This record gives sequence, C-alpha cells and structure tokens, in this order.
Amino acid sequence: MPQRTALWTVSEHPTALAEATFPSEKLLEDMISSAPRILSDEWMLIGRQERTVTGRLDLLAIAPDGALVLIELKREKTPREVVAQALDYACWVEELEADDIAAIYDRFAPGRDLAADFRARFGQPLDEDSLNESHQVVIVATHLDESSERIVKYLGDKGIAINVLCFQVFDHGGQQLLSRTWLVDPIQTQVSASTPTARGPREREPWNGEFYACFGHSETRDWAEGKKYGFICAGGGSWYSNTLNLLSAGDHVWVKAPGFGFVGVGEVLGPREPITEFQIEVDGEERAAVDVLQGGTYHREFIDDPERMEYFVPIRWLHSVPLESAVNEIGMFGNQNTVCKPTTPKWRTTVERLRERWGMKRSV
Repeated sequence: MPQRTALWTVSEHPTALAEATFPSEKLLEDMISSAPRILSDEWMLIGRQERTVTGRLDLLAIAPDGALVLIELKREKTPREVVAQALDYACWVEELEADDIAAIYDRFAPGRDLAADFRARFGQPLDEDSLNESHQVVIVATHLDESSERIVKYLGDKGIAINVLCFQVFDHGGQQLLSRTWLVDPIQTQVSASTPTARGPREREPWNGEFYACFGHSETRDWAEGKKYGFICAGGGSWYSNTLNLLSAGDHVWVKAPGFGFVGVGEVLGPREPITEFQIEVDGEERAAVDVLQGGTYHREFIDDPERMEYFVPIRWLHSVPLESAVNEIGMFGNQNTVCKPTTPKWRTTVERLRERWGMKRSV
C-alpha cells in the first residue's frame, strides 16, 4: 500500500496533526540543496539540474566510498515515467569518469575542489579508482502510489539499488513540519549498491566468493584488539556499519587496515552485533566487549544511538599479522566500504598475492 505517515501530539489527549499540501517539489529541491541532511547524513551533494543526454538530473550526491547517488523528484510524472526517467539517468551516471564528475562539481560549486571537499566532509581521501564504481537511484516524492511502489520493489528484488524517499508536510502551531519515510530499508539499498555488477567498459569478472573488509585502525578502534579477540567492527554512522550485514557465518573475509595494508584473513563466526551485545572470550569467560576493549573509543559516545554506535562481527582468524607486518603492495585492492564483494581482476590478484605472501593454500 502507498507509504503514508501520521503524526500525533504527545499529551494526555493526543491529537493528530493536519497534513498540509507541499507548496511545490521545486521548494523541496531547494530545501534539499540548502540542507542535504534532509536526505541523508552520509551523502554529499555534488550536482544539481545537471544536463544529461535525455534531460536534467535533479540532484547528484556522493557517498563515502565514492559511489554516486542520483536523486530524481517525482514531480507530476506518472509511475512509469518517473522510474523510466530515473533508470535512464542511471545509464548516464554509470558512464561518468573522474574528470566528468569533477566538472559536474565545478558547475555545482564553482571554485571548489571536489577532492579537498570530499576529504573535509568524510575525513578520508577520494580514491579515483573507486569513484563511481557503483551507484544507487533515489526517487523523491511527496506521495507514492501503489504502481510506483510495486515497480521499485520489483527492481530492488532483482538487485538494482533503487529506493523511494517519501516526504509529507504537517501543520503544527503555525509551523509546518516535514516528515520522511523510506520505501525500502536504506541498508538493503546500500548493500545492493556496494555489490556492483558488470558495467560499461570497466573490466569485471565473476566474484570469487571472498569478501573484502576495511578495519579503520585509529583512536576509535584498535587492530591489536581485533586480532587478539577475533573481530572486525565499524560505526560512527549507519553507512559504515550497514555493509557488515553482507557477512554470514562461514564466509571468508580478507581484512585491510587503511594506511597500513592487509592484516588478516578469517572465517566469519556469526552476524553483526552492537557493542551493547557483543561478547568477547577472556580467560575462558564471556565478557561484554564494552567492558573489555580499551585500545579505542569504539564510539562509546554513541552507545545509545543505534545509527552511530559501533557494531562487531566475530571472526576466527586463519592468518593475521600486526600492523607493522601489514602487506601493502602497489596495485593491491582497496575500498572505503567496510565490507564489499569485489568483482575486479585486481581483487583476484590481490588474494592470490596474499596467499603467496602468507604461505596459504588456495582452498583458504
């Protein structure tokens, strides 16, 4: 059924807020451009009303891993028209190279530098190799009909990273309040986007069945503890912790500490768990991770925030090394996603080289 939200006052005699009519979707676009966090805390806008071969794309954003997010307002289009238009724009976005994206940002923010602004926004360098390696489609609407909902859910079930963000306006005490509702859990859409299929002229090959993981060693988390107690983790925002959901018990994952190199390969023992529930074995006894771990903050400041708290995945290390012995060779695979399923020849050669360096059989 179409996505709708109802708001009520909190009191002994609750009353429903009256739904108002959105003045225009042009105003919504202006609001998003002025305050991009209306869409997501984890995207950075890089383009607006960008001309494509078939029309103008309303908004273009970038995620922390360099993936692009194309945002199309439904306006007065029919369900088929808005979905077809968004997918047509996606065909155009897929072919954008680094120079094209830099030029789009220059038109959006004249005189600004995309790489510098990306680092300032996300605290990490913009990797040209992973820039636009994947993308997702977001349709923004002030109402959603059953036909659009069916089409988008069908495409999502087929592995296409597409979602709908539905906004509504409510009157309250002389003010207007804005609510938003996602059609599909954003975690599901991000996971789809982080697992790109073969595309355009970029070289791809079948996924080898082994995962890549990024362990951000810093004052926030400590690789020595991950190695000792058997875990990988991520937090600070749902974008960083969402892709831990890709892992299931029995999966093999090769782990890289950015700035150092590859530090281990292990077998996943269980699903993602928040720091408030994750247990660590110490001297044969299960203890709460929040009490044991001292080498980093592990986002304890967000322990009451499910979106930003630290999440853990238990790992049985098949081989692991300290940071000073990390393997970091020219041409090895890297990605800003916490977990991904690489489909590039570079990933295959990286795994082969790590097996060789660590004296491991191909069956690992």
